[in-house]
Parts: sequence; C-alpha cells; structure tokens
Amino acid sequence: MSDTDNSLRAELERLRSENEALKAKKTRALSLKISEKGAISVYGLRAQWPVTLYREEMERMLDFAPTIQEFIKANAGRLSNKPV
Repeated sequence: MSDTDNSLRAELERLRSENEALKAKKTRALSLKISEKGAISVYGLRAQWPVTLYREEMERMLDFAPTIQEFIKANAGRLSNKPV
C-alpha cells in the first residue's frame, strides 16, 4: 500500500471515531410518567430504565438540589462525566 492509501485509511478511521463520539454526545429529552404504583418516573437519564421516586422522595430531592449543585461544583475534578 502507498503512503496515500495509509493516510486515507487513517483519516477514515479518525472520522469514524469522531462520528461515534458525536453520536454518543446527543442528549435525550427528559420526560415524566406516573408509574403503576403511583410514583414519578423520569425517563431519559439512563439508557434503558427510568429513575423512579415516590412523591415525597422527589420533593426531598428537589429541596436538596442546591446542596447537590454545591457538592458537584466542589468535587468537579473527582466526578466522571458519563456520555448521555
């Protein structure tokens, strides 16, 4: 193979990898549903399963949101970013 062929193959592989990375970055829209047991299910956070909390749990979580945000900021360097 010539240097040109090798260069083209390398560029093609780089573009494929970049394309896959861009596809992985797409964010899914969040949606809410009421579960069979009357809980709140949040869809779109996880690939397969919703996050489900009962009303009281969700209200406690929402009240706790400022603390969660502060924790994330304080520990940003130690936290991982999972592609959505």
